[in-house]
Amino acid sequence: MKANIVLLPGDGVGPEVVSSTRQVLDAVAKRHGHELAYSSHPIGGIAIDETGNPLPDSTLDAAKKADAILLGAVGGPKWDDPNAKTRPEKGLLAIRQGLGLYANLRPVRSFKELVASSPLKPERIEGVDLLVLRELTGGLYFGKQFREQTERGVKAVDTLEYVDFEIRRVVRLACSLARARKKKVTSVDKANVLESSRLWRQIATEVSKDFNDVAIEHQLVDSCAMRLVTAPGSFDVLVTENMFGDILSDEAAVLTGSLGMLPSASLGEGKLGLYEPIHGSAPDIAGKGICNPIGTILSGAMLLRHSLGLEAEAKSIELAVERALAAGARTKDLGGANPLSTQAMTDAVLAQLEK
Repeated sequence: MKANIVLLPGDGVGPEVVSSTRQVLDAVAKRHGHELAYSSHPIGGIAIDETGNPLPDSTLDAAKKADAILLGAVGGPKWDDPNAKTRPEKGLLAIRQGLGLYANLRPVRSFKELVASSPLKPERIEGVDLLVLRELTGGLYFGKQFREQTERGVKAVDTLEYVDFEIRRVVRLACSLARARKKKVTSVDKANVLESSRLWRQIATEVSKDFNDVAIEHQLVDSCAMRLVTAPGSFDVLVTENMFGDILSDEAAVLTGSLGMLPSASLGEGKLGLYEPIHGSAPDIAGKGICNPIGTILSGAMLLRHSLGLEAEAKSIELAVERALAAGARTKDLGGANPLSTQAMTDAVLAQLEK
């Protein structure tokens, strides 16, 4: 297979973890006889510095022509002014919208070797294997926003908007993915308060009728947040709207003990997807060579699976990560007496790929 992969290293530790993942992808491609071609483009803060735009037209054009996209991270203190007209995060929102990527997949799986790293009791974490599916292109982040002066003071307004088809397609995807897992979907909303959530629950119920082999339950977002820390093993696939998904997926990520371990995929109707670790740009450790590359490496595995259809190759990366951890490989965030550098952890995964 030949494939064109666009690299978006971004800011902070982004270039470091993208470099690690490219090494792993190249090793897998060589072993299985595939040809991967890469091109690198700016996004986020570095793109603002170079072009004044967090998502230059040339970056979006390249992404549209790619088979898959691997992203590092965006943002940092240099661009942190909340009142700035242009912020790095706008690049993420724009590329998702520009590519029609409406669903963000965040798998959360506990590794038995890292159970002690979780802030929760081991018995609550053991065996956790869930998938958070977050709708990406609707809701508060894309609704109308404005401020106005009123007699009572300055009023800020954000509108939460959803159209029925936006809900239907992400819930259908959730049910489809659940079929290959434990066949259970938890649809999360705030239907006791929000009209948008009442529409969400209505559409989710309608969609579920087309998936008789999948059980669906509805849960309010606040009780779901509590259940994630009291009984995370009771979940299979969670599907929810943009802001709720943003919050719940970060909460779920902490279950494993380190944000550096978790991958994500943003998908649309076709095979094109954008793959990235869930962690941020970590500017405090950027350039020190100590960040954990595993979240990005596992994102590379998702890239092979969802965009290129290479299931065996994806599993080989995931197995190599498991074996490296079982052999004691740890970066600083994972603890251990002798933490590995970013490259040493990458080398540990590469060594397991050869077995």
